[in-house]
Amino acid sequence: MSAASASASASASAPADGHAPAAAPAPAAAPAVDLTSVFVRLKLSLIRNGLKGSSKRKAAYFTSLALSLAVACLAMIGLAVLHGNAHAGTVVVLLAAILALGWTFMPLFFPSGDETLDPSRLVMLPLRPRPLVRALLASSLVGIGPLFTVCLAVGSVVAVARGAAGIVAAVVAVPLLVLGCVALARAVATANVRLLTSRKGRDLALLSGLLIAIGAQLANFASQRLFQSGGLAQLEPAEAVVRWLPPATAVGMVDSASEGAYGVAAGQLALTVLALVLLLRFWERSLTTLMVTPDGSTIAAAKPTGKRESAPGAGAWAFLPGGRTGAVMQRTLRYVVRDPKTKSAWVTALAVGVIVPVFNALQGTGSLYLACFGAGMLGVQMYNQFGQDTSAFWMVAQTISTPREAFEELRARAYALALVTVPYTVVLTTLTAALVHDWSGYPAALGVALALLGSMLCTGALASARLPYSIPTDGAFKNVAPGQAGLAWAGIFGGMLASAVICSPVIALTVFLNVTDQQSLTWILLPLGAAWGTFTAWAGLRLAAPTVARTLPEILLAVSKG
Repeated sequence: MSAASASASASASAPADGHAPAAAPAPAAAPAVDLTSVFVRLKLSLIRNGLKGSSKRKAAYFTSLALSLAVACLAMIGLAVLHGNAHAGTVVVLLAAILALGWTFMPLFFPSGDETLDPSRLVMLPLRPRPLVRALLASSLVGIGPLFTVCLAVGSVVAVARGAAGIVAAVVAVPLLVLGCVALARAVATANVRLLTSRKGRDLALLSGLLIAIGAQLANFASQRLFQSGGLAQLEPAEAVVRWLPPATAVGMVDSASEGAYGVAAGQLALTVLALVLLLRFWERSLTTLMVTPDGSTIAAAKPTGKRESAPGAGAWAFLPGGRTGAVMQRTLRYVVRDPKTKSAWVTALAVGVIVPVFNALQGTGSLYLACFGAGMLGVQMYNQFGQDTSAFWMVAQTISTPREAFEELRARAYALALVTVPYTVVLTTLTAALVHDWSGYPAALGVALALLGSMLCTGALASARLPYSIPTDGAFKNVAPGQAGLAWAGIFGGMLASAVICSPVIALTVFLNVTDQQSLTWILLPLGAAWGTFTAWAGLRLAAPTVARTLPEILLAVSKG
């Protein structure tokens, strides 16, 4: 096209008034996104989507919600009833401290309970730490736990609020206490998120059952001692210290304002707010560090150190016998050391087995025969022997083709169990006898414990052969695959009842000798109980071996289901 024609075209397209054409309107700016509302909706979506497609999940969620609300309402009513009691302030301040302690450490024990506890999933998003803190804090207030905390907080302040000043302080204290608890959980979880998502973190979560069991026994022991030694007045010195530890200071502020100590209440309010601000700052710094620090997956693998793996039969394993027996024993014991779920079950059984007889002895209500509880706890570990192998059991199944090979496999597993449980039972019975000062009954109690242990090895082998079930590897607290809960209950509780029946001859003889006051003959129960336990364990292994060899494909299918 020529220049003249181009000029003519431009003149024709120009407006008649000679003005230049108006510029195209600029695109509208994108509306600002409220990060807090996005995260709250995200949390609600996670809850809603987690309930889709599974009636069991819905039933479990709504059942837990109903139970939590029922307990929270009862606790709130119970705390409100304390209004006007002389020790109400002591109770609610200590309760606030326990509540904060639970919020602090429960994320470490149950990291899989809330998927939003892992902010490392957000590292690739263009988010700044401070708005992210606000958004995560708001989303953390959605759930059963915060609702339960609100109910306890309301009940606590109602118990101590008196007068206009107390009511005003109560209105301020409830959100401060809830925010302090939630911020504690988030800050601790963020600071330890790399631990929680590692193998050690999963071990820590699985060992939470042990700490809960110990804590329950300690609480039981402390409550009995408390009511025997003067009641709640004994807690006042501890409460005087705890009321100055945030976030329990929020409840202490209400108590102080109700009593007219306005200066003390102002100090506790300032301490609560300061602690919350510092906690949020710490959380923000932890988020910043998490967002900019590479984890192990982005760092090149370390150079080999030159150290070689020790030989299978060297070191601590040198005392094991050779051949198949030693190899199976070593594999079983390595499960105890390395597999998180097996380790959790063993450590919990060992600890609880000691706690029950020892704590009862310290309270003056102990019995030497409570040492049998420890033998029973460890005997349960024989149940579902093949399930602990999970899908790797197919490698073991390749080595079993005859009843004799099945017997050798089961026998070696029983040997590995007895290697720990027999010395443990002897030591526990000795300790219990020393605490209850009953050495005359020591042979009988140890004999009954050994007979019970052998009986449970017997029924455990039979249950492993006839009622195997899968142990899932994905969830920290999923110990039975879906649809196999009936097998687990039948195997464990049916086996325990059968063990009591098998052990009944030794128990009956023990009762007879004690009732007829023939204490001089109770010593025979020790060798008799050991012999009976050995015989019943051998008989159970012999009876279970043909079943294992015959139904090996069914066992493999059952234990690999998860």
